[in-house]
Amino acid sequence: MSHPSPVALVTGSTSGIGAAIARRLARDGYSVVLHSRRSADTGQALAAELGSAVYIQADLAVDADRVRLVREAVAAWGRLDVLVNNAGISRVIAHGDLAAATPDVWHEMHEVNVVAPFRLVAEAQAALLASAATGKPACVVNVSSHAGVRPKGASIPYAAAKAALNHVTRLLAVSLAPGIRVNAVAPGLVDTPLTQDWRQAQQLWKERSPMRRAASPDDIAQAVALLVQSDYLTGEILLSDGGLNLT
Repeated sequence: MSHPSPVALVTGSTSGIGAAIARRLARDGYSVVLHSRRSADTGQALAAELGSAVYIQADLAVDADRVRLVREAVAAWGRLDVLVNNAGISRVIAHGDLAAATPDVWHEMHEVNVVAPFRLVAEAQAALLASAATGKPACVVNVSSHAGVRPKGASIPYAAAKAALNHVTRLLAVSLAPGIRVNAVAPGLVDTPLTQDWRQAQQLWKERSPMRRAASPDDIAQAVALLVQSDYLTGEILLSDGGLNLT
């Protein structure tokens, strides 16, 4: 018998945006599969905190781990309704420093930020469609970046990978409809331990964004929850940058 509650797999969910998404979906009634590449102790602690949750460790740069992650997530409760591809990597490289953006950096960014989400969707497709057959459409949400929409970002390889993820989102939305909806949230600056010393970016958001601040992880989790709750939205890239893109 299938698990009575809907199930969401959230990658990169032991801290920051991913943890906020996991907590939000748990509050919304989802059983949650948590994931990280490292920080297993933190993942187990968060699973205990959320209650109806399990933790799986996997390296999304390794294809065998991607396959295992989805299979173990589905096995945990016998179903999968939502996949949130939040995990990703970044490198800070000045856009004018072309030599520093080596082929290895390009390959690493593309493998983790584009290929991994695509492969997770491919592996999860059957389980998501099985879930959709019992009720509302299943859902994939990719966590992208405003750097994939505007000529910004920590590095050119990072921005290009996020732009590719946005396009993959739209392509999958067409090919997987109507059973699986596929959307993306594209955050701008988000207040996390990683960005607390990014003084120039913090000042930019305070001065130029209509909302006069960076996002919190909970702001992004709310945007993800909006896309998860819909029965209709698909192929959308939801910019979540406090309106900075308007200026």
